[in-house]
Amino acid sequence: MPIRESRPISTRPLTLADYETVLSLWQAAEGVEVAEGDGRDEIARYLERNPGLSRVAEIEGEIVGAVLCGHDGRRGHIYHLAVATGHRGHGLGRRLVLECVDGLRRCGIKRALLLVAGDNAAGRSFWISQGFAPIAEALPMGLDLP
Repeated sequence: MPIRESRPISTRPLTLADYETVLSLWQAAEGVEVAEGDGRDEIARYLERNPGLSRVAEIEGEIVGAVLCGHDGRRGHIYHLAVATGHRGHGLGRRLVLECVDGLRRCGIKRALLLVAGDNAAGRSFWISQGFAPIAEALPMGLDLP
């Protein structure tokens, strides 16, 4: 069970200097798949194309939550939301998502999309509680570009 955090939690834009710490957080988070496109160079390009939209949460300088957020000019995309195990259940994930959604709105984006693994029931439940809905008529598809 998470311990109630009494220290102030701050949020700020994710920067490339955070990469190793955030990568470790993502790798430790159940339901977050680190894959192709998540290398340092790719994340650097993503952050450069989407300044200020990706977020981290910190307690006394320690990153305890992170999320990638960006857009292609018409649709927003949210990836890799992760909150450290001992800090879950207190609204930190919700806070990061709200900051992402607010940032996308400021960019004029009207719809945000995300992917949740089919076997990630906790993730689906979280995203539904944040107002996201499954798109029944859509099937996620991908193509690796070697």
